[in-house]
Formats: sequence, structure tokens, C-alpha cells
Amino acid sequence: MDVRHLDLLRELDARGSVTAVAAATHRTPSAVSQQLRTAERSFGAALVEPHGRGVRLTDAGKVLAAAGRDVAVALSEAQARWEEFHGTAAGTVSVAALPSAATFLLPGVLRALADEPIEVVCTDVDIAEAAYAGRAVDHDIVIAHSLTRATVRDDGLLVHQLVREPLDIAMAAGHPLATRATVTPEDVVAWPWIGVPLGYPFDDVRLAVEEATGRRVEVRQRVRDNRLVEALVAAGEHVAVLPRFTAPAGEEVVLRPLTGVTSGRHVCAILRPDRARRLAVRRVLEALVEVAAGFAVSGGR
Repeated sequence: MDVRHLDLLRELDARGSVTAVAAATHRTPSAVSQQLRTAERSFGAALVEPHGRGVRLTDAGKVLAAAGRDVAVALSEAQARWEEFHGTAAGTVSVAALPSAATFLLPGVLRALADEPIEVVCTDVDIAEAAYAGRAVDHDIVIAHSLTRATVRDDGLLVHQLVREPLDIAMAAGHPLATRATVTPEDVVAWPWIGVPLGYPFDDVRLAVEEATGRRVEVRQRVRDNRLVEALVAAGEHVAVLPRFTAPAGEEVVLRPLTGVTSGRHVCAILRPDRARRLAVRRVLEALVEVAAGFAVSGGR
């Protein structure tokens, strides 16, 4: 078996299209298609079949793609053992991170690795919860969030739980609810909200409030940036959901814990099994776990 053929099928399985594989591997789509035909002749079986405007793996192709993942893990493990033999973890580790989680995690990680030959390159991505796993195709570590705690995925990706961060209700410092130590669903459903796009974890808090009260929340705006949310909340009577560890940035907005419903998010690291074997990746993950543990103990800043 040609390992390159297995790797090609693994890439196609992970990325979903010949065009995406070509872009990621710096080849032309025609070159990728030619290599797929070569692989089919080598294995003596149809490995892809037409699907819509593109192709998809056949059952035979899926078997070999899974084998490709195993081979990639084995090669990464061999590389990790070689690095351990030399006693150093070095290289570049790419991280795709939810901005609000990166805000309280990455500064500590960079400080912890300052004297080590590891370069952490971060890309901030603010996308719907379900889309984060897809970033593991191109990054060593993906820092994501979810309202539910999960450690096992059916797509083979690894999930390391980092910390559970409370989600509080934000309001202007002069808001009538600001005089209370905590607020309830009945309290907050009566006020207009600054929300987030549908599919984002914070929106599940709104749904929980609606379920608990039997009333609809009036969402005036749906925006993603937490600093913009703070600015809009500070300017009027709106309330919003914000994470406790990084908000608010100023004194114009205050946070109050929401009681009566589950209100928190699980911040996690998602990795491909082969990338997770790299010694430098393991060191960065270790630093993430250490920094997150400090927030779990202290409850925030």
C-alpha cells in the first residue's frame, strides 16, 4: 500500500471535496483527481463515486480512509518518540480559538511557554458551536465551547475539557436589576435582550429562560462580539448573556448570576488524534489545562 494514497483518502474524508483537498495540500483539483484514479488502480476498487457536483468515498474508500487515520497517528507517535529521545518539544503549534475563551486562556499559555522553543500561532474564530470541530482539519488545537460536556465524538476527534465558565446576565450599572445579587428567569424575561446569532451556545440560555417562564424573550439585536454586546447593554435597558471570566471590560456594565436554569459553558480543546501525538502540541495542551485550572479554582479574575 502507498501511504500517500491512504493519506489522500483521509484528507478527502475529512475535507469533503476534491477542491478542498487541493487547496489544503497546494495541488490543483485535476492533480488530486488524477491521484485518486491512480489509487483506484492500485487498490483495484472504486474508492470514490459521483455525489452532487463532486464525489464522495465509497465503502471501500471509507475503509482505507480510516486506515489512513491510523497510519497518520502511528507516524505522529513515532515522531513524538523521536522528539522525546532528543528531550525537546519544539516547533509551531496552530490554535484556532473562540475569542472570548482565548482572552483568558492564551495569555497564561504564552507566559508558560515563553522560555520553550514552541511557537503558538493563534487564529480567532467566532462561529456556531457545531462548526468548531471542522477547524481541527487545519489546526493542531481548536478551543471551542458548548453548553454540554462531551469527551467522545463519533468523528474520531479528541475532546479535552478545560473549564466550565459561568454565563451571567449583563446589564447597565444603573439597571433596576443591578441592585440584586442574583436574577431569575422571571426577572430577565421582562426586559429586552441583546442576543447572539442562532446556533451559538449563549442563545441556549435564552431558550432555557423561555422554557422556564413560558414567555418569549424580546431579542432586539443579535451580534457576536462581546465588547459590542457590552456597549449596547451599557447604553440602555437591555440585558444580555456574557461569560464571567472576561466580562465586563469596564464599570458601566455589571454581571449577575442567573439562578433557576443551567447557565454555563464548557470550554474545551478539540484535536485530531494524529496531531495530538506531537510533543509540542501535548505541551501546549498541558499549558492550557494548567491555566484553565486556575480559573476553575478562582471562579474568574
